[in-house]
Amino acid sequence: MTRFFIFLLFPILAVCQSAVSDFELMVRNKQYEKVEPLLIDYVNNNPNNLKALELLGDTFGYQKKWDSAIENYNKLVELKPKTANYHYKYGGALGMKALSVNKLTALRFIGDIKSAFLKAAELDANHIETRWALVELYMQLPGILGGSRSKSLKYADELEILSKVDGYLAKGYVYEYDDEPELAEKFYKMAIIEGGSLTCFNKLTAFYEKEKRPKDAIKNIETAAGKLKRNALHYQIGKVAAEYNIELEKGLACLNRYLENYSAKDGVPKAWAYYRLSQIETLQNNKEQALKYIDLAISELPKIEVFKTQKEKVLKI
Repeated sequence: MTRFFIFLLFPILAVCQSAVSDFELMVRNKQYEKVEPLLIDYVNNNPNNLKALELLGDTFGYQKKWDSAIENYNKLVELKPKTANYHYKYGGALGMKALSVNKLTALRFIGDIKSAFLKAAELDANHIETRWALVELYMQLPGILGGSRSKSLKYADELEILSKVDGYLAKGYVYEYDDEPELAEKFYKMAIIEGGSLTCFNKLTAFYEKEKRPKDAIKNIETAAGKLKRNALHYQIGKVAAEYNIELEKGLACLNRYLENYSAKDGVPKAWAYYRLSQIETLQNNKEQALKYIDLAISELPKIEVFKTQKEKVLKI
């Protein structure tokens, strides 16, 4: 008799699992507004389905609906208090909520944010994302609220044990935040040697730009382009050239190469490459070319304010 009832239950379980898989695919495809009411209805009828609850929390989070995301992740924490990732997501949603309100209101979230991340770290010694969150949290908090460079470096050390690349990047972040550029550069370079990913190169490039070292930024991007063969890096060279008024011919060549080889996976819309071309032509007092490129940019993305500002600048040449 028991086997008979189990047999009857299998199709129901299969349908439920299929529905959740469909929701997961919709979230992955960024169909947040479409999947949200479906998930809400499903969770109302299946309040203990952990995956559906998590997907609903993620959907709220992607839409910056932080109160609803917090509520869903808190339910997950209550249902499965020993799951590190639920505490991590709960803490992350609280953190984003804190960033969306005034500083005085944000203060009341800090204790819960810290507790959630620390609990996640305690529950899972291998949870990389939680350790990154703690590195950033302890660096950004004022000392009076528990901020501590030594604690940030402690979690950076833990990251280094789990992943040398993450550890080096975390230490680069700590030293950059604490205004020790030599040490920051050292660890970002170590991350490139260890991992060599686009993320590693981008961290060093951003550091050079922040330090007003555009020539080093371009050199680093060129090294990345030689190793990684990413078309998007041509845009990055053009961007630095345009913003810092250096190596303008190289910037023009790279932006044109970016446009010639452009595909949606490159990430930066063509309009921004046209904008950078217009900037460079403006720097060279080539009004006709500058106007041509900014008109192309505006035709593709007419609502971008900096494009309109650039056109006004061109017309004054």
